[in-house]
Amino acid sequence: MANLTPELEKARIDIKKMSEGYGLDCFEVIFELITYDQMNQFAAYGGFPVRYPHWRWGMEYEQLSKGYEYGLSKIYEMVINTDPCYAYLMEGNMLVDQKLVMAHVFGHCDFFKNNQWFSKTNRKMMDAMANHATRVQRYMDRFGVDVVENFIDQCLSIENLIDRYSPYTTPSPITEELISSGSDPVLLRSERSYMDKFINPPEYVAQQRQENARVAEAKAQFMNPERDVLKYLLQHAPLKPWQQDVLAIIRDEAYYVAPQAMTKIMNEGWASYWHSTMMTQRILTDAEVIDYADHHSGTVAMSPTRFNPYKVGIELFRDIEERWNKGQFGKEWTECDNFDEKRTWDKKVGLGRQKIFEVRRDYNDVTFIDEFLTEEFCVSNRLFVYKYNKKTQKYEIDTRDFKAIKAQLLFQLTNWGQPIIDVVDGNFENRGELLLRHLHEGVDMQPDYMFETLKNVQAIWGRPVNLLTAMEGEAKLCRYDGQEFKELPLRPLGKGEEPEEKTKT
Repeated sequence: MANLTPELEKARIDIKKMSEGYGLDCFEVIFELITYDQMNQFAAYGGFPVRYPHWRWGMEYEQLSKGYEYGLSKIYEMVINTDPCYAYLMEGNMLVDQKLVMAHVFGHCDFFKNNQWFSKTNRKMMDAMANHATRVQRYMDRFGVDVVENFIDQCLSIENLIDRYSPYTTPSPITEELISSGSDPVLLRSERSYMDKFINPPEYVAQQRQENARVAEAKAQFMNPERDVLKYLLQHAPLKPWQQDVLAIIRDEAYYVAPQAMTKIMNEGWASYWHSTMMTQRILTDAEVIDYADHHSGTVAMSPTRFNPYKVGIELFRDIEERWNKGQFGKEWTECDNFDEKRTWDKKVGLGRQKIFEVRRDYNDVTFIDEFLTEEFCVSNRLFVYKYNKKTQKYEIDTRDFKAIKAQLLFQLTNWGQPIIDVVDGNFENRGELLLRHLHEGVDMQPDYMFETLKNVQAIWGRPVNLLTAMEGEAKLCRYDGQEFKELPLRPLGKGEEPEEKTKT
């Protein structure tokens, strides 16, 4: 297929048949053999051959190239979630590495096709990315590279302010009812039908209907704050047509990558599970065992300073399979408090393989960890909370408390560990200002990042931007008006007391 050597093409055919025999269901997979320089270029573009022009791609390419040249990093596999799936193999890799990558890729492609969190994905994103590149290049030719690139910088700084769950939900019936109920204007009563068009002119009726719908939509939005900040800016910010298009491009691409971030542990764990299964059971020759063990162990290695999704994912899938094979689930298992009985528990129900396919279909990382991470799993895999001891200059275990470990892991996975921001009001204090709200979950935002983000939101909105948040345990309103940044405490003032402002220009 594509430009594969006869040896690699034979391996591809064999591994494809093996994956189907194990029950994997993939889109057509197209493998291409490319050089290390092409691999770095595609990786800098997020796996795509073409992206819109921007300096960030060159920066990422330089980083990847230097890492490869200095022997600090090497890309073994890269696969794109499209239909068909495109995957890349690097020239010069050992045959055992190429076979490992192929098996790993088939695991990814099965996950892309069957996991429900990818059900709304644009499977023709290869064409969409090329179209985006053409449109942005056209704008650069027309309005200037610096103008368009600066606006892209502003959009990219807030590309994470989307509602990752909105593609899987439907509008609230209450919101729809509120909007529809406010659409009909109040008409003047007419005793004679032939006078209707004079008493209630059609142009006036249409204008009032639009105005009522706008007001009703604003009320509905106030009742239900908008988490998709990019969508709100697209609909209400005073943007030029080309700016609207560029912001829409950034938003489309952000939603494309969102499911991949939401399922990173599961996706890598699933692909690692299947490459490990196929390599050890069917693919490896005696001469390849040592090389495979060396490279696989490097992939799943985990230290106190680094969380490895490959390691946690594959071990958790194996744990689920073993538990459901032995019947270690359900009411009887949960209520059993005999340690020796639990240690030897094996009902031989054999439901493990069926269960992991169900998990692959229905879960994302948060629900995956929340439901299947057990205390026994944490102990056996040494999943503890570590901290750095300045005296010994080593990382040491900070806590073995399972609930604390699980809570911290879930917190890091929720919204990718980033602040959750809602749009509350687009006409704050009736001045056309934007009011955002930070859902504070015990961690303050970093002031420098917050300040720069507010600057970019204000540049897009065109009016002052306000943010409700908490800093050091005190509720605050942070405001940027295009010239200076202010922090105002939200608390009752004493008699004669002036609000304390912190100003930054």
